Amino acid sequence: MALTDKRKQSLYFPEDMLREIQEEATRQDRSLSWIVQQAWRIARADVARFPSVNDVLNPRDERDDPKGRDE
Repeated sequence: MALTDKRKQSLYFPEDMLREIQEEATRQDRSLSWIVQQAWRIARADVARFPSVNDVLNPRDERDDPKGRDE
């Protein structure tokens, strides 16, 4: 059996979102943790496509500069 790293982490959700997650956990007879883990597994590819802070703050990459670095 594979060992699992089980670390505690506090996450903060808006009250209405937490209520929805709790309702879904109750509906599925699952824990809040299980619901959030499954949601992450489903959504992580979409989240990975979000621009990073660096992409927003520095939208132009030096490789895209037609003048080059020496000019």
